[in-house]
Amino acid sequence: MPVGSGMLPGQLGNNQLLVPVNNTLIFYSVLLGAFLTLALGYKFFIRILGMVIVPNNGAGIVTKKFGLGGKNTTLPDGKIVAMEGEAGIQADTLAPGLHFWLWPWQYSVIVVPFITVEEGKIGIVEARDGVPLSGGRVLAKQVDCDAFQNARAFLQNGGQRGPQITVIPPGTYRINTSLFSVSDVPALEIKDNRVGIITTKEGRSLPTGEIAGIKVDGHNSYQDGESFIGAGGYKGLQEQVLLAGRYFINPQFATVELVDMTEVPIAHAGVVIAYVGEVGKDVTGEGFRHGNLVEKGKKGVWAEPLDPGRYAINPRTHRVENVPTANVVLNWATGKTESHRLDEKLSTITVRSSDGFKFNLDVSQIIHIPRNDAPKVIARFGSMVNLVTQVLEPTIGNYFRNAAQNSDVIEFLKSRTERQADAKKQIGEALDDYNVGAVDTLIGDIAPPDELMKTLTDRKIAEQERVTYETQRQAEIVRKELQQARAVADTQAKVVDSERSVAIAEFAAQASIKRAEGEARAKTAIAEADAAVIKMVGGAEAEKTQKIGLAEAAVIKQKVEATSRENFVAIEVARALAGSGQKLVPDIMASGVNGGGSTIIEMLAASMFRDQMKAQSILPVPAGKG
Repeated sequence: MPVGSGMLPGQLGNNQLLVPVNNTLIFYSVLLGAFLTLALGYKFFIRILGMVIVPNNGAGIVTKKFGLGGKNTTLPDGKIVAMEGEAGIQADTLAPGLHFWLWPWQYSVIVVPFITVEEGKIGIVEARDGVPLSGGRVLAKQVDCDAFQNARAFLQNGGQRGPQITVIPPGTYRINTSLFSVSDVPALEIKDNRVGIITTKEGRSLPTGEIAGIKVDGHNSYQDGESFIGAGGYKGLQEQVLLAGRYFINPQFATVELVDMTEVPIAHAGVVIAYVGEVGKDVTGEGFRHGNLVEKGKKGVWAEPLDPGRYAINPRTHRVENVPTANVVLNWATGKTESHRLDEKLSTITVRSSDGFKFNLDVSQIIHIPRNDAPKVIARFGSMVNLVTQVLEPTIGNYFRNAAQNSDVIEFLKSRTERQADAKKQIGEALDDYNVGAVDTLIGDIAPPDELMKTLTDRKIAEQERVTYETQRQAEIVRKELQQARAVADTQAKVVDSERSVAIAEFAAQASIKRAEGEARAKTAIAEADAAVIKMVGGAEAEKTQKIGLAEAAVIKQKVEATSRENFVAIEVARALAGSGQKLVPDIMASGVNGGGSTIIEMLAASMFRDQMKAQSILPVPAGKG
């Protein structure tokens, strides 16, 4: 091999061993080696013979101490790795195995372990030699060098010194660590519901007025930095974001900020304000002159809002203003705020009445913004907070201040309902001009001055006492009426019984009358019938008696004519006495006063008359007589 050829002895440019040219020389060398091995030891002998053994897990880095003369003896200025056999660090490494002709007085060999990039990490490479960086680049361009394992190819293909834009994926590599330094960093992990915001350090400069680079294709989600630059990507903030996943992105090429996905809650509309993109044409027409609305993807306020959900939107290039589409309650009350926090800076309204009193009142305003009007509200005010501070707060505050000045405190308190209805109407008409619907206006607590409240309280207490006394008086009257009613109720049973008794008696009397009338009519009829019968019987009896009398008279006449009158009478009396069972001999006999005696007939007649009187209880009965 010619001296100064730039190659190691026994090697070609591709690390191929030269074919021996003198077998005798090799034979004697082996014999000499065997001798020296016995004398000085195995390793020393091998090294003396120029042999180097590289283990299976390592690479040999060769440094040439001096050249043997010629034009390629020394390295050019600025170079630290030899490509043509110059003295210095050699570009080619020794593969695992046995290597010859590396004499220790001319070459030093350092065995270094393989470079291992673990799973979940990437290798960041920096080259100590190569073409200087140019064109404003901060990272060396990508060259074909078998993942930096072929240092010769790296330098021959124009590899640049400094940090490399290309990274090494997980694996094991035989790399010349004298030319390349390798450090590992964790790969980028983006979890679910999060996005990565990219800021690149290489690429074209952004045009004036732009804040982020537009999306370019072909760079495999910023993992191929050289392709990103070749496709015309801009350095700086990127509009495109990365979704959930694992990425091998060179942190020296691009930094990644992880943020949550943009969320539009339920009952909201997401109005997108884009700071990047082409300038869009206003789509609102002549009827809306308070701001421009543009199509989706253009710079400006998008006319079509986002519906509830999660979106992979770059919050550095786009802002999403969530506008509530349900009813929103805003409180003008110190210390009171809703969960949306839009009213956290609102406070109780202080007003002055027409009679010079200051008083405070709390107000709640319910508003509603339709979904399709949400972009108009944002285009006009920029945010919901601005809507509250620029429109709602002055509108509602001024209305109640004006209303209070036209009324005294007492009248304001009394006409609360009317004031509330009028406020709803007036404020609703004012908010219609701003594409905001006023659902209702509610007046809360009203706090009049303390001195006025004391007067009103005293008056009210007096009125309540009067009402209390009147109520008590009415209660006593009611109690009296109740007692009377209770007493009446207690006697009601008796009254009812009496009334029923009277009614029953009356019914009984009427029944008796009816019965008597019936009996009278019956008796009358019977009497008339009896009279007729008696009359007929009497007539018959009279006729009979007359005939009998006439017959008897005729007999008596004949008897009288036959006897004397006195004898006839005596005979008839004796016959009657015999038939009556009367004693014929009296118990006591008495004579006449004048000495004259009564006849027996007279005495019998007197005795019969006396007995007849006793029977009729006319004469007194002597004691001891039955």
